[in-house]
Amino acid sequence: MEVKATAKYQRISPLKVNYICKEIRGKQVDEALNILRFTNKKGARLLEGVLKSAIANAENNNGLDREDLYVKNAFANDAPTMKRWHPKAKGAAYPILKRSSHIGIVLENIEA
Repeated sequence: MEVKATAKYQRISPLKVNYICKEIRGKQVDEALNILRFTNKKGARLLEGVLKSAIANAENNNGLDREDLYVKNAFANDAPTMKRWHPKAKGAAYPILKRSSHIGIVLENIEA
């Protein structure tokens, strides 16, 4: 059985989060939590919160056992980008793109 959790509109680039998502994909949930705890990145903190939420969803809503869960998929998709302008010489302005992410995790039973 699949269990999902998402965090929307997080102010971090999806590229930065996806590097960390690759590290936990396919891992057992306790191992994935350990990897995230010892990764010194902002994206790891955000992913850790989403993973804890997915584990709580599995245990409380679906009655699944924590030891039988693994990370089937972890992803960060594009969210709306804030556009700002940086003034330059001779009246020019260069765009600054402040990217955001929708972060998601899908857990599944090992036996499934």
